[in-house]
Amino acid sequence: MTDCEPTSTRNLDRYGNAPLPWSRARAVLAADTPTVDLTFFVATVRPDGRPHSAGVGAVWVDDALYFVGGPGTRRSRNLEANPACGISVRLRGLDLVLEGDAHRITDVDTVARLAEVYRSGGWPAEATGDALTAPFSAPSAGPPPWHLYQLTLRRAVGVASEEPHGATCWEFARG
Repeated sequence: MTDCEPTSTRNLDRYGNAPLPWSRARAVLAADTPTVDLTFFVATVRPDGRPHSAGVGAVWVDDALYFVGGPGTRRSRNLEANPACGISVRLRGLDLVLEGDAHRITDVDTVARLAEVYRSGGWPAEATGDALTAPFSAPSAGPPPWHLYQLTLRRAVGVASEEPHGATCWEFARG
């Protein structure tokens, strides 16, 4: 589990709205993953410095974001060389970008627990040692097994598309 309380909050709104509370984003992430059909995109950095983005299956569990990637995928190879990444998602009433470092989770108990969470959302994932397997995944995921990654949150930006409106940047401890 991670400490998921911001160390600072900065209002980005130009229309007089108050800063958004981090608890709003956190509550929607907790309520809607994995059961709501959300599309998460992870942005990583290629070895030559160019960006790479890909859709990922992500879940918010115990105040942390987890996602998967096949070991041969560009995102996994990029994260192995440079863990810095950003993940974006459109939530109910809030567009959210999460930034930080993603590291592979190899603890078999954590992998098994996350497989359970993915199953509860409809993806029939199974833990096989320190990786996940399933009869299917996204066509771009490559063949199983798939690695599990956890984002260490450093910064988040939320822009509300429903009342109360606003735009806010939250900074988190560097660990």
